[in-house]
Amino acid sequence: MVLVTGGAGFIGANFVLDWLALHDEPVVNLDKLTYAGNLETLASLQGDARHLFVQGDIGDSELVTRLLTDHRPRAVIHFAAESHVDRSIHGAEDFIQTNILGTFRLLEAVRAHWLGLPEAEKAAFRFLHVSTDEVYGSLSPDAPAFTESHAYEPNSPYSASKAASDHLVRAWHHTHGLPVLTTNCSNNYGPFHFPEKLIPLMIVNALAGKPLPVYGDGMQVRDWLYVKDHCSAIRRVLDAGTVGETYNVGGWNEKPNIEIVRTICALLDELRPRADGASYTTQISHVKDRPGHDRRYAIDARKLEAELGWKPAETFETGIRKTVQWYLDHADWVANVQSGAYRQWVQKQYAAEITG
Repeated sequence: MVLVTGGAGFIGANFVLDWLALHDEPVVNLDKLTYAGNLETLASLQGDARHLFVQGDIGDSELVTRLLTDHRPRAVIHFAAESHVDRSIHGAEDFIQTNILGTFRLLEAVRAHWLGLPEAEKAAFRFLHVSTDEVYGSLSPDAPAFTESHAYEPNSPYSASKAASDHLVRAWHHTHGLPVLTTNCSNNYGPFHFPEKLIPLMIVNALAGKPLPVYGDGMQVRDWLYVKDHCSAIRRVLDAGTVGETYNVGGWNEKPNIEIVRTICALLDELRPRADGASYTTQISHVKDRPGHDRRYAIDARKLEAELGWKPAETFETGIRKTVQWYLDHADWVANVQSGAYRQWVQKQYAAEITG
């Protein structure tokens, strides 16, 4: 049995689906179901006795303690987080509450549970904390990619809150001996991605005939990681990672945002042409850049490959084609997740900023 937090979100849900496709080991899935949590992503698991979904908050110590006591998981895989930079700029408090205080309370509940385990179970137990490359700050165009020893230099409320959570996890290991593992990943994309992030937002807006909002000049560079590759990396770290260590997970796919948008447009031109015959690139609109926008992230994942033998299975070209096709094939899922709260956020964020 494993306990997954945030298992109805984008990465967490993909992890749960892949885990149960590969293992018979049951999953207890704890998710608060904020606007970005979506049980429809997990619809294929309805009636599956291996999957127990619990709606709740990682900051609810009593609930977490009860789940740990009742189910005695051998590992906790911690995905639960507020995760969008733009929303953290406009409303940081949720990020402080969930990413910092929530992680603290989760760690305390897990530590108490771990201390009470028999020695063999105690030795085998793992707490795997899933984090982000954004804790490292921004890279200049010619700088080497982030390694695990790179100094933390978070530049947004989101990345600062995740950096704090990383430090808490490290401290609980060094102070209390809790057997932890940490992964810091680059930008994920793929199926079931909530349409506030760049790739799904571009696909959804393009198909709806709406502007494709690109921040600033669009030359912000990110390393892109197909979500199922990320899930396989997490499974590998959980199985064989050295306790107390951090592993960077990247896709070896550095691309500027504007190139991502144009690639999506080209795929849609091929797979779902506009009725008027025009390219989807005509919908691109540059908007005012967001405050403190990091210009480049890049992950050096050589440690994970050298020590644990992991490397991504997808190139960006294969992964983005699969992703665009998935959204074309799952229009009902997209429509259902676009709640009133989501629409209000997108309108507030972009409507006043479109410049042409």
